[in-house]
Amino acid sequence: MSNAVPSAQPEDESAQKIYLPRTSESETLKKIRHTTSHVMAMAVQKLFPKAQVTIGPWIENGFYYDFDSPEPFTEKDLKAIKKEMTKIINRKLPVIREEVSREEAERRIKALGEPYKLEILADLKEPITIYHLGDQWWDLCAGPHVESTAELNPDAIALESVAGAYWRGDETKAQLQRIYGTAWETPEQLAEYHRRKEEALRRDHRKLGKELGLFIFTDIVGPGLPLWTPKGTLLRSLLEDFLKQEQIKRGYLPVVTPHIGRVDLFKTSGHWQKYREDLFPMMAESDEARQHEEGFVLKAMNCPFHVQIYKSQLRSYRELPMRLAEFGTVYRYEQSGELGGLTRVRGFTQDDAHLFVTPEQLDDEFMKVVDLIQSVFGALQLKNFKARLSFRDPASDKYIGSDEAWEKAQNAIQRAAETLNLPHFVGIGEAAFYGPKLDFMVRDAIEREWQLGTVQVDYNLPERFDLEYVAEDGSRKRPVMIHRAPFGSLERLIGILIEEYAGDFPLWLAPVQVRLMCVTEEQMPFAQSVVEQMRSHAIRAELDTSGERLGKMIRNAEKDKIPVMAVIGAKEMETQSLSIRTRASGELGALPVAEVLERLTGAIAHYGNF
Repeated sequence: MSNAVPSAQPEDESAQKIYLPRTSESETLKKIRHTTSHVMAMAVQKLFPKAQVTIGPWIENGFYYDFDSPEPFTEKDLKAIKKEMTKIINRKLPVIREEVSREEAERRIKALGEPYKLEILADLKEPITIYHLGDQWWDLCAGPHVESTAELNPDAIALESVAGAYWRGDETKAQLQRIYGTAWETPEQLAEYHRRKEEALRRDHRKLGKELGLFIFTDIVGPGLPLWTPKGTLLRSLLEDFLKQEQIKRGYLPVVTPHIGRVDLFKTSGHWQKYREDLFPMMAESDEARQHEEGFVLKAMNCPFHVQIYKSQLRSYRELPMRLAEFGTVYRYEQSGELGGLTRVRGFTQDDAHLFVTPEQLDDEFMKVVDLIQSVFGALQLKNFKARLSFRDPASDKYIGSDEAWEKAQNAIQRAAETLNLPHFVGIGEAAFYGPKLDFMVRDAIEREWQLGTVQVDYNLPERFDLEYVAEDGSRKRPVMIHRAPFGSLERLIGILIEEYAGDFPLWLAPVQVRLMCVTEEQMPFAQSVVEQMRSHAIRAELDTSGERLGKMIRNAEKDKIPVMAVIGAKEMETQSLSIRTRASGELGALPVAEVLERLTGAIAHYGNF
């Protein structure tokens, strides 16, 4: 592919060289952040003696602690807490691990008057460990921690915000206050972290989406339910059409399925039993029907519907692999506090497909799907990604199916990753409840990680729905299912792309690719004829008819992030040319209209720049 659109770069290029690992990638940071959260809790309880502590884990870029406090924490309080934390750190308190019996832990907790700790203790497995900060403060914790607060750098620590949180994440339980913080090894890392946060705000898809006129949310429609404007709808259509064309080349068959289905469908698939709290409430015709769980639900996934299309007639091995694809809108009852712009919504469209294959076809088909996803990422100019082998946690009971089926499915994914030389890592416990996955984790322009494309191997749904095909020898055999979604969801993908490009979409994806601007009214008829020529070549062009001065029109086009701007004055009209300015390459000078058309169509066809 030609010329990728350059991402907006920070002015300080040296900042790019500072590596900021996630907590899960660094044992050192894990210890620092665990210990810092304890220091923060100790500081809070010193300043606010009535505050009770609950949990205080590390998170990928820092830590938090939840408190039950009668008074709300303010920004001023955060400054005071940070100052007290610095005092505690400078006292160089030893961090001491102690193993105690359950009875002894219970006795000490009751002596402190900390009811939340008692609930936490009830869920803990042996051994019960307590970590002390000197002889001043302690909490139940599994660790790890540094050996002394002297190992913490106060200048590499920041308290960031206060938010509400429910105890145990349950809206029926107590409302707590959560203090978020971050901690690093060096002040330079903290400064780079803050720089990236500021850059993230500049790229925020909610802000840019509104400025570019792509989508809106309204309270009267409901949270987590985006409304797409004409420009946003065009962007969605471009992505859909691109993937549909790629799928047709690879033998996919389009299908359309309903937005609702009987509860029994999801009972058979297992989603009702395993996924019920994430579904919207059941629609029943009567109280009796509701009592017997007879009704309909909004679909939260497309796979059971595609299974029904496969099962509508007996299939021969000659029909396999069968690849059924749908841009299917699904609905999930996300909690209000978990919604976030387009990246976490309640109604979204998946680029879903389900492949029904023989066991012998599995490896080849799986690798073809991975090739498709890589082609998609190439067109979207997403280069920094790795694969996560999302396997089940054998200790968990959230999965369905036999150990043998899981072993076969996980082995197939492992073989594919190794055969394709994909950079990958294993994520235990990240599997879907019915099968393991290969998830593509993409790092964006400011080093945040997002999950996009996914491929899943599934032996369980074919078993639960009793799927069969007639083998070459005339016997009945069970197919294997591959679930795949290169985009994941259109909503989430668009949100991520807005932030990755900082609103500067590649030429082929931009809702408006070219804007023409005239120096005077005299050039308007010629400009309109050029717009019509461009549109006849499937180029999305428009003419600025605002009547503003040329300088203002150019500034508006820059603000709207139009990839190609064409200025027409008396000379351009006389020579049948356009004075071209692009966001990717700057001023290109006057070019004949025919050349502009040729270069535009070529760049768009090859997902490149003008």
